[in-house]
Amino acid sequence: MLVQQILKSKADDGVVSITPEALVSDAAALLSARKIGSVVVSTDGRVALGILSERDIVREIGKRGHGCLSEPVSKMMTTNLVTCDSFQTADAVLHTMTEGRFRHMPVVEDGQMVGLITLGDVVKARLAELAMEKDALEGMIMGH
Repeated sequence: MLVQQILKSKADDGVVSITPEALVSDAAALLSARKIGSVVVSTDGRVALGILSERDIVREIGKRGHGCLSEPVSKMMTTNLVTCDSFQTADAVLHTMTEGRFRHMPVVEDGQMVGLITLGDVVKARLAELAMEKDALEGMIMGH
């Protein structure tokens, strides 16, 4: 299964973004309101400059206290983004996320974000794919 197929199956294919100068507290409020685990940092909503996850925020609060919530997102975001394109396989993305120990990956085409894929999206797609393969094999065995 390809990333583009996973993006098409998502109920909401938009990418939630926030500007680098927004406060971390604003990012936390956005994550909470949207019930999501990360937000892409972008000045225009199309080019990803970084990503900020709920884990990033919690780790910094644990290290430095709640004062870091009043800092700009740019000070806390991950800037060395790992991205994929829509023609990568689900297996390749799953491997990359597992090895890198992260759960959110921007999908980029020609330098522009076209979506965001999560570990949950990939696992759900793989499970659906495996269920179809199982049904096909059972059908062959049963002679259908």
